[in-house]
Amino acid sequence: MEHATQEDATDHAAPRLASDATYAKVTWRLLPFLFICYVLNFIDRVNISFAHLQFKQDLGVTDASYGLGVGLFFIGYVLLEVPSNLLMQRIGARRTVSRIMVLWGIVSAGMMFVRTPGEFYLARILLGAAEAGFFPGVVLYLTYWYPSARRARITSLLLMAVAVAGVLGGPVSGWIMANLNNTHGLHGWQWLFLLEGIPAAIAGVVAYFYLDDRPTDAKWLTTEERAIIKYNLDADERQKRTVAQHNFLRVLADPRVYVVALGYMVVPWAGSVLNFWSPSIIHRSGVTDVWHVGLLSMIPYAVGAAFMLLISRHSDRHLERRWHFASMAFLAALGIALLPSASTNWIASIGFLTVATIGYLAAVSLFWTIPPAYLSGTAAAGGIALISCIGQAGGLLAPVVIGWINGLTGNLALGLYVVAAVVVVGGLTVIAGLPARMLRERSES
Repeated sequence: MEHATQEDATDHAAPRLASDATYAKVTWRLLPFLFICYVLNFIDRVNISFAHLQFKQDLGVTDASYGLGVGLFFIGYVLLEVPSNLLMQRIGARRTVSRIMVLWGIVSAGMMFVRTPGEFYLARILLGAAEAGFFPGVVLYLTYWYPSARRARITSLLLMAVAVAGVLGGPVSGWIMANLNNTHGLHGWQWLFLLEGIPAAIAGVVAYFYLDDRPTDAKWLTTEERAIIKYNLDADERQKRTVAQHNFLRVLADPRVYVVALGYMVVPWAGSVLNFWSPSIIHRSGVTDVWHVGLLSMIPYAVGAAFMLLISRHSDRHLERRWHFASMAFLAALGIALLPSASTNWIASIGFLTVATIGYLAAVSLFWTIPPAYLSGTAAAGGIALISCIGQAGGLLAPVVIGWINGLTGNLALGLYVVAAVVVVGGLTVIAGLPARMLRERSES
């Protein structure tokens, strides 16, 4: 009897080892490149928070108009996300990623020529339109390769790029602005846009030749490895078949999709504070040197990244998403709500920003395991983009609200309290509006 048990364990272990080896190979092939692309994406999206410290005098930009410019990014982004993901289903990931990256790199570098608030607004709209579809496209792309039981870990590894962008972007942006200001007649913020925009366009060209649209196109996989991936993805689809939406038109009529999307709106609200106002918060707490601001801005992202990985692994182990997401949203809200109490204490400000960043990064990572567990088939492409599109409307509203309240009251406190309240409501929305039984995920056998 003992001998039979040992044989059964051996028979079970062999396929699992083969599966682990296959996904390790896929991860080493795809994740490093996608990671670099996302780092560049995030740096180019939020470097405005550092450029703002200089160009607000050159362009005559107030806090309110800065908030409006930050928010206008999401107009083009929201309008084109769904079409971009649906197009990706037809033309493939490598053409989609390549097109997006080349365009956003050119637009981001072109922001060095902005001279007026109106041109600033236009450039931000164009940048959002150029970037539209990148993140939801990558999320969809990963569902072509990884089964549900591995997605939180993989998504968290990808979203480490946000943390790395925060760790690298701050010091690099601070150094460029401090050391290249007035070099060859250009301001530091102009060099910032130029030097941080060009790499994205180059990576876009590389993407066209490096990425494979699907596992069936990957010549670097063996026949057995392709079969393992196909088996796990097919098993996922069978698991979801009883509840998942398969048709995009049915997704449009599904109220739960909008509940999930409204829950996701909290993420850009929290992100707006951390990505677009952190340098100003640190600066106003008593750190006046822009280089030091950049260095200190590393800390929340470095700590947040470590906790994001731990929390995502815990979620994968238990295959539980809703409460993990909501608890991290509540943590982000707590950190944001505490920031006004540390407005003149840079050490406490960094501490509360770190708490908020842990919650924010983990919430983003955990959220994107939810739509693929609910949507299936062709509905996933449009549904994921639709959820991202509606959710990113928070990215349009949050900076405008924060900037307007800041201009009205002379400080960020009330705006931060509003953001914290919205984030709490969003976490509760996902718990109340999407029952656990509607999420079908399968632990790997």
